[in-house]
Amino acid sequence: MADFTVSQAKAERLQLQKAVWSARLTRLLWWLAVLVVIVGSLLSLMPIYWMITGSFKVQHDAIAYPPELFPTHPTLKNWERLLAGMPTLRWLLNSFIAASGVALLGVITSTLAGYAFGKKRFPGQNLLFWLLLLTMMLPKQISLIPLFIMMRDLKWFDTYFALIIPYAAYPFGIFLVKQFMQGIPNDLLDAAKIDGASEFGVFWHVVLPLTKPAVGALAIFAFMFGWNDYIWQLVVTNKQTMLTLPVGVSKLVAGWATIDIGVGMAGATLAFIPMLVIFLLFQDYFVKGITVGAVKG
Repeated sequence: MADFTVSQAKAERLQLQKAVWSARLTRLLWWLAVLVVIVGSLLSLMPIYWMITGSFKVQHDAIAYPPELFPTHPTLKNWERLLAGMPTLRWLLNSFIAASGVALLGVITSTLAGYAFGKKRFPGQNLLFWLLLLTMMLPKQISLIPLFIMMRDLKWFDTYFALIIPYAAYPFGIFLVKQFMQGIPNDLLDAAKIDGASEFGVFWHVVLPLTKPAVGALAIFAFMFGWNDYIWQLVVTNKQTMLTLPVGVSKLVAGWATIDIGVGMAGATLAFIPMLVIFLLFQDYFVKGITVGAVKG
């Protein structure tokens, strides 16, 4: 009996030691995971830090090797040249108008088309939707020349129409809204029709309010797309007063022999600030937009 009691005590002590070591190992793994996340976050922020500090460096320090983490000769001349020497504020306004127009037009067309694909049934619906998805897989350069010819024939070069109208149809936006609207119960639509609502009334008063998370995410994606669409903006704008901020800064930075790194970093920082503000204001919609259509219930 005594031997059994001693054996049982040893077993309990061994089990307690295993539990303690297991708790310590779990805590160690947790701290390692936190360390990895912190290091990864710092590395992901490094380009932003390099961009901001680079905007205050003179050309010699900006191209120095090994690179300087801190500006040894800080200067504001890059910002002075960017803001005082060129119509940068006009470029910023052009970018904002173009991105806002793309976002507004994309939201309107995408919600209407998404409603048709998500809540209606018509002949050839699946074929049209797959063709729509196919356009998302094609490189953008394929449509560059046809769009260029259209803008030339319409005489829309150096106008806001050329910056906005080509994105009236936003395939990704249609797909995003369609996936979200499929989760709305059809009983709500039927109840609204029984109460006398028209087709547009059902869309406007019932479906659209329930689709706010997807619409908010779509507006952010479309705004970012319109803001960063450098290639198309470069193609359709030539007048200095119609340049967008990315195009204007790129032409300002590039010289005959050298590239002014400091001015480029200042321009990139200026272009980054509106995107940061938009993301911070609407980050909830942004996160919801990533998970749209991922779970059905």
